Amino acid sequence: MIGDVVGEPGLEVLEKRLPSLIKENSANFIMVNGENAAGGFGVTAEHLNRIFAAGADLVSTGNHVWEQREFWPVLETEKRVLRPMNYPQGNPGRGWARVDKTSPWEGPPISWLGVNLQGRELMNPLDCPFRSFDAFEASLKANTEENSIILVDFHAESTREKEALAYYLDGRVSVIAGTHTHVQSADERILPKGSAYISDLGMTGVLNGVIGMDSKICLDRARNQVLYRMEVATSAAQGSQSNTAVQGILIEINRENGKAISVKRFSV
Repeated sequence: MIGDVVGEPGLEVLEKRLPSLIKENSANFIMVNGENAAGGFGVTAEHLNRIFAAGADLVSTGNHVWEQREFWPVLETEKRVLRPMNYPQGNPGRGWARVDKTSPWEGPPISWLGVNLQGRELMNPLDCPFRSFDAFEASLKANTEENSIILVDFHAESTREKEALAYYLDGRVSVIAGTHTHVQSADERILPKGSAYISDLGMTGVLNGVIGMDSKICLDRARNQVLYRMEVATSAAQGSQSNTAVQGILIEINRENGKAISVKRFSV
């Protein structure tokens, strides 16, 4: 699972490094958060296609998914892109998707389910992510798909809310990974009932900026309390041509019971 792709630098480093990461780790399924790919705010069809071409199987998003209005129809037609499940009914798109993918090892295809949820603490007051997942899980059981491996991207500001949801879902899903803050946390672990967890995957973009954005603009916003429009940081402007990275976690999962065997954080 890979953290928020931020602007052109994030897309470029994803295209450069993701194929080798997949090969080096024999990765079977890749879930990428792409909500900041379009200049830091939202995603377009072109950016989405580049993320898929780099090796992603499923793309999740978050609160910025609505920034590019021309992308809204894509949310309806492209089943491999998600928006948070707990937005009120009537919004375009879907909050979960199932992908059946042939394993490179022996055995039948693996059924992967990606789920996208958004937090409410310090964010918009959406429908409850806890109850939204409960309703989703009930629909799965009704359709006898409960044996799928479930990966949850929880796009949230509050680490307290992220950890609370993680313990709520522990043993019910394989992975709960936080996104949105763009700062990779060092708390990856396997919870008591077998789910892997990290508070934030980090981001894919320029590290020598402020959450992937231009550091001077962010500094001016903080000092002057004026909401200057943020712009994506560039490697050259931030003083290093090599200061971009792909950040996320590598999870090993038991395909028989969906429990996490190991979780490893990376920044490459």
